Parts: sequence; C-alpha cells; structure tokens
Amino acid sequence: MPLTKLQFRPGINRDVTSYANEGGWFDSDKIRFRLGFPEKIGGWVRSSVYSFLGVCRTIHTWIDLNGTKLTGVGTRVKYYIEQGGFYWDITPIRATTPAGEVTFAAVDGSATITVTDVSHNAATGDFVTFSGAVSLGGVITADVLNQEYQLTVIDGNSYTIVARAAATSIASITIDGALVFTPLAANASDTGNGGASVVGAYQLNVGLGTVVAGTGWGAGLWGDGGWGELSPFTTTNILRIWGEDNYGEDLLFNIRDGGIFYWDTSADTLGTDRATALADIPGADATTPTIAKQVLVSDTDRHVLVFGCDPLDAIGTQDPLLIRFSSQESITDWTPTPTNTAGDLRVGAGSEIICAVETRQQTLVFTDTSVHSLQYLGPPFTFGLDQISENTTIISPMAAVAIDDNVFWMGEGDFYVYTGQVQKLPCTVRSYVFNDINNSALEVCNAAANTSFSEVWWFYPSASSEECDRYVMYNYIEQSWAYGQLARTAWQDKGININPIAAGTDGYLYLHESGVNDGSTNPPSPITSYVLSSQLSLGQGEEFVFLSKIIPDLTFDASTVDDPSADFILEVRNFPGGAYLQSDTSNVVQTSTTPVEQFTDQAFVRLRGRSFALKVESSTAGTQWRLGTPRVEVRPDGAR
Repeated sequence: MPLTKLQFRPGINRDVTSYANEGGWFDSDKIRFRLGFPEKIGGWVRSSVYSFLGVCRTIHTWIDLNGTKLTGVGTRVKYYIEQGGFYWDITPIRATTPAGEVTFAAVDGSATITVTDVSHNAATGDFVTFSGAVSLGGVITADVLNQEYQLTVIDGNSYTIVARAAATSIASITIDGALVFTPLAANASDTGNGGASVVGAYQLNVGLGTVVAGTGWGAGLWGDGGWGELSPFTTTNILRIWGEDNYGEDLLFNIRDGGIFYWDTSADTLGTDRATALADIPGADATTPTIAKQVLVSDTDRHVLVFGCDPLDAIGTQDPLLIRFSSQESITDWTPTPTNTAGDLRVGAGSEIICAVETRQQTLVFTDTSVHSLQYLGPPFTFGLDQISENTTIISPMAAVAIDDNVFWMGEGDFYVYTGQVQKLPCTVRSYVFNDINNSALEVCNAAANTSFSEVWWFYPSASSEECDRYVMYNYIEQSWAYGQLARTAWQDKGININPIAAGTDGYLYLHESGVNDGSTNPPSPITSYVLSSQLSLGQGEEFVFLSKIIPDLTFDASTVDDPSADFILEVRNFPGGAYLQSDTSNVVQTSTTPVEQFTDQAFVRLRGRSFALKVESSTAGTQWRLGTPRVEVRPDGAR
C-alpha cells in the first residue's frame, strides 16, 4: 500500500475543534515552530550558584566603561546588582535613626530579640542594618547585633529579630518561604540595651510578591471604574514592580508609584554603597521628581523621562498622566528655563499611564485606554506626544516588548502589535489563553523577546495560580503560535549576554537556549516536550481502516547523549464526539506508542478507526528533536 505523507500547518490552533483543524496542530508544551516544523525548545541553566531574595519582576543588563557586565535585578524585597555571579544589595535606605534611639532586649534561652524604635514605620519583612551596638547581656556580642536583619513588627514602636551567628549572610533566608538559618541561642538575661550608640538603617519597605486586591492600582480589572473611584475591595497594597534604565554606565531605577533612585557605577562600591534617591544626589534642583510609575532614558537625545510623576509645583503629589523630562545630558536639572530643555507633557486620554516602551525612533506610552507616541522634536518643544490608538488595553505594566521599531503587547482578551499603526494580532490560541487566566493576578503578566528565534513570549498565571506558570509564544516571522507551561517572572533578551536570561520563581536567574535540559535541578532534569496534531481522517472518513506502519522523520541534532529518543503516539477515533482524545466506555479511542530512536527507520503498529492524531513527545535527558514529514501506511478495513 502507498504511504501517506503527514504534512501539518505550522502553529497551534485551539480556537476551533480538533476536526475543524484537520491538517494542523492542536496542543503543545515546550516546543516552537521553525521553518514551519515543530521542535523542542532549548534548555536552561542557572546563571549563578547564588540566589536572590523575593520574586524578581525586572532584569536589566548593561556594561560599564571598564567593560564589566552588570545586571540589575529588582525583586519584591530588594534591588540587586549581579556581577560575576554575585548579587550585591543596593536597595536604598529610607531612614537612619539618630544614635541611641534603638534599644535591644532579650530573654533567657531565646534567640528572639525585641527592638524598640519609636515610630519606626517598618513593616513585617522589612530589613534593617544595625551599627554601633555593643554586647547584650554579655552573651549576644556586638558582632551578632551589628549586621542586617529581617524584622517582624509588634507595633509602631517595636519589632523583633532573630539573632544569628556573626557574619551569617542574610541571603541564606528564603523570604517567601521558611527561614533556613539556625538562630544563635541567647542565654542572657534582659540586661543592657546594646549600648547608647546603636544606629538602625532601614531599607525601603518590602513590596508584595503577588497581587492583592485594593482600592488603588491593581484593584480589580484594568480600567475597571474611573480614576479615584473606590473598588469593592479594602486594601491598597500593590505588586512590587521596578522600572530601570542605564544613564551611560550608571543606573536609574524606581519603584512603580514610588521613589526614583540613582546608582553611580564609578563612585559607588559594590557591597558597600547603596543607591541614592534622585532628589538627594549633589546638584539636584528642588523640582527633581520624587515619585513615578516608570523611568526611562531617551537614548538618542539623552533626556531622562519619568512617567506618572509629581509636577513641578507639587513635589511629592503624583499625577498619573504626567510625563516630565530633564534637561539634555543631565539627571539633576529639572526646572524648565530658556536655556535648558527640561519640560513636561500631560497625556490627554486615559486615567493613568501603565507603561512606556522605547523603540529606535520613539517611545510608546500606554495608558489604561490608549496608546501614544512620544518623539523627540528638538527646541523649542523638545518632545511631542501624539495619540495613535484609543480603546486599546494592556494587561500589565510588564506586558509589552519592543523588537526594533515594532512593539508587541498583551491586552485584555487580545494581542497587539505596533508597526507604524496599532493592529490586533490574529491569534489561534486566544480563547485557550484568556479562558484560563487568573483575572485577579493580571499584573504579574510579562512579555519577553527571544529574537534568535523571531519569537515573543508572554508569561501569565493560569486560572488556579497567582504566579506566572504558563506561556504563550508568537513567531512574528512565520506568524504561528504555541503555548506551554513554564514559570518565569522576568526576562531579558540576549545582547550583552549571549543567551536570554530569565527569572524563575525559585530565586535563581536562568540562561535560556542553553543546553537541552532543565538546569533548575542538580543533576539537570529532562524537559518533557510534546506536540499533538488535530484529527486526520482516514480514507474518506466513513469507512474503517487500519494503520499498519509509520515511517518517522525526526532529527536529533544538538542532542547531548548517544541514544536520544522520542515517542510517536498514534491515537484513533471512530467519531469526533466526546472529550478530546480520551477513552470512553465504548473504547472508541485506541492508542499506540512507538519509541523512535536515532536510527529507527520504520515501526509497525495495528490500529483501526476512522481518524487519528499524531503526538510526538520526549522526556529523556539530553534529547533535542525536530520533526520533519513522517509517513504512515493505511490499509482499508471495509466494514463500516
């Protein structure tokens, strides 16, 4: 009997039924389409043996004037600079107490120390570093006290810490889980208070790692109600999101709806110096913004742009639609004069700025209902702002990514691209994604560019998750879609690094497209990947036929083992009704799994039905595969 060649359209289609999508692919995990054919995605390895504290929401890489690669890592509790595999904490200090205002008290046999500091303004989980302390009770030494601690608030004037051995790294604590260090037993009585010269340096209050409903930003759906209208929820906490950009070799970063900070690469020492509030750096004028939704540096004209910031005449009071820009080549000159280029613009549509994305020619500014183009014009106006789309949504501040002069983003129920005009992306997995997404945690969604494979990824939380646990992938050259399961909270495309770098939910950064295994474990684990076709009719789809042989067409190039393998799974049906590809009591679904190895030339099967689906799956370490055009032998059965 002649062999039937199996050729499928590229991309996953879940917006129609399996039978309606005959000749296409229906389901996937950890595969991509390249040149029209499915293949397993690349693996990932940890970028460092060290981890960071909290959930990472932003990654920013740059190179200083000495050629040193630096990576900014913003988490819910810290802001780090990663260099050479080490994480250096540059989280700004929000307050430092005068000497003597902090006192300690301990109880016999307990490692818990009670700290008194009137009106400390700290929250449980915050970090404080003590200095100037002497021993407490003669047992807890100065070296134990004079280090960084995470605190638990008792009330507005006191909190507790848990003593640990001197010089024990605070990085051994897992903030979003259990404490993993062993406390130092305190066998002293409550005598002494640590001395009269104790100073407490409090870091910025920690933020939320997951979305909590509230009356402000993040309460309910995007655009739900007008600006200033209360939601039915009662809290005002928001997800901790950072914005950052490098000003030359230095770093500007901010907390969304919070302070703006500056870290000087040449003046500040890693491990010693922390970032400084922008308004506090030498030479900063009195109108320097102190609060913003996002900060960017316009690369072509060297202006610092702050979005959703405080106006000139009301420093400290946020205007969610205001854009301000510094004078050219300055981070300290913010007051407009006839001799500088500082100024401001106000967005005329929407209720607040969600995010801004810089391209080669312009900066796109997203509000909750519109998209605007911000372009450098030169004197006397400096910048111009044009609305390019209305009634357009974006699902989170991290859901847009620029690739050259194009910007891709995820909206509420649709995907969009800007290529000179705003367009909806035709999406064949739209219903699948938006029918199983946690609408209460949309703010964690984040976009990622993987330009080596012409892809845009969006990571999002499934309906049962508060954190990103799934992805949807778009190949913008081939215009094909795929999806799968992978937990990533931030992503930076290759450039300075030769691989994309992404943040996992386990406190590690990962280099993607590196190897073929899951490097989050030691030793690395296999990556399970598969692609499943829609149903293909056998014959005319009316008579029963036999599937008797399959000729696989599978390459294992780039595999790292001598015996890579994958499974070819054929599943047949008699009728299209019932749950997709699941057996029922009538046994209308039959399955044959055939292991395919590197030198498998053909495999014999015996299946009977009116239609069938092909699934290619691998779950062995060291295996990389790419599907070609397999063929099957079909024999008529005759009976109906």
